[in-house]
Amino acid sequence: MAEINLTNDMFEREVLQSDVPVLVDFWATWCGPCRMVAPIVEEIADEYDGKVKVCKVNVDEEEDLAMKDQILGMLL
Repeated sequence: MAEINLTNDMFEREVLQSDVPVLVDFWATWCGPCRMVAPIVEEIADEYDGKVKVCKVNVDEEEDLAMKDQILGMLL
């Protein structure tokens, strides 16, 4: 299963109401660590297809969702 790009409107249905465990990756294009883990998240989506749902949230496009879930930027 491919990664699902979540929007605020989809979050409850795809994550909270899911009948399988869900991994949600909150990311941004400008985030170096996000780009480093992206291939690993994609690999998890492929390896656990049908057992785990892998979703991604672009925090720049879904600011309300990121704020609701208290996702904060991090400087390394």
